[in-house]
Amino acid sequence: MSKPVMFKLLLLVSALSFSSSSSASGYIAGTVPYERPSNAPRIDKFEKNTDWYTEALTGVDKPYPKSLFFLDNQGAWYTPFTQPGMVDRYDIRQWHSESAPCDKRK
Repeated sequence: MSKPVMFKLLLLVSALSFSSSSSASGYIAGTVPYERPSNAPRIDKFEKNTDWYTEALTGVDKPYPKSLFFLDNQGAWYTPFTQPGMVDRYDIRQWHSESAPCDKRK
């Protein structure tokens, strides 16, 4: 068999094996972006205890400003407000200091 024929045959076999394996899984990410997969994990209840509030309000003095009341409605989704940011002079909430009451220091 010549090289071009062998290459075409190999390409055909790999294409057939890919199409059969992808249809076996039943779900291909990105093909229906407006639908959530039925087997995707769900968070039914997100409880914020005092430790969560202490960590989220690290570096903020009492009385807390009304602009931070959004934390009462904060769910389990990502927010950069509860994550340590930059270091040195930009660390205005002291997330990276030794006295920070959180475990997210690096």
